[in-house]
Amino acid sequence: MMNSDNKAILLAANDAVTEGDNEGFLSFCTEDLKYEFVGDQTLQGKDAVREYMKSAYVEPPEFDVEHLIAEGDFLTAIGKISMKDESGKKIDYSYCDVWRFRDGKMAELKAFVIEI
Repeated sequence: MMNSDNKAILLAANDAVTEGDNEGFLSFCTEDLKYEFVGDQTLQGKDAVREYMKSAYVEPPEFDVEHLIAEGDFLTAIGKISMKDESGKKIDYSYCDVWRFRDGKMAELKAFVIEI
């Protein structure tokens, strides 16, 4: 698989999330998806990620992808994400997501996220 394919997959998956289509996002992921929020929590499997998205994305988040760096099965996305908390207050974060792809799908995420 070409690095540009992985970039296109991630951007399409992000677009689905910003449109509120969590299932569309999950269609780009493997069943055994692993989501690790460094220093916070690790989610194992598509159902765990689905439940997380349901509660975390009260309103769809906004992504600003600044850089995509690809090598082999890995794709690193650096940027900002804005989302609302439970009270409706918008919070901005800076993030670095390291994705591992397997067979053309997103299989593992290691996310470094800091409120700014």
